[in-house]
Amino acid sequence: MGPHLWTNYGEVVAMILFGIGFSNLLLKKNLIKKIIGLNIMDTAVYLFLAEKGYITGRMAPIVVNGIQDVETYINPVPSGLVLTGIVVSVSVTALMLSLTIRLYRRYHTLDLDEISTLLKKEDK
Repeated sequence: MGPHLWTNYGEVVAMILFGIGFSNLLLKKNLIKKIIGLNIMDTAVYLFLAEKGYITGRMAPIVVNGIQDVETYINPVPSGLVLTGIVVSVSVTALMLSLTIRLYRRYHTLDLDEISTLLKKEDK
């Protein structure tokens, strides 16, 4: 365990969440559960970026009281990446859910193995 584990607990939580999401994505056969796993992975990446972008004792990059010293503010780039990622993630999730609905209407199952078996039967 090391002395830095508790100072970097946010990064540790992000890595654990990413592992949970990744294992969910790999091991589950249900398409909805796979989408949930991908969203957990997205959230873990956003948490990691937010943890890396925050510096204790610094303020948001909005000039207050005429203070323009760079050492006073945090880096705004990770926050911008997180916001952009959230927008992209919502769009990708909506697309995946709509495709899942289409697959369910056609094959009447959400099990990926059953869908691939039915696809192979259709090809013959």
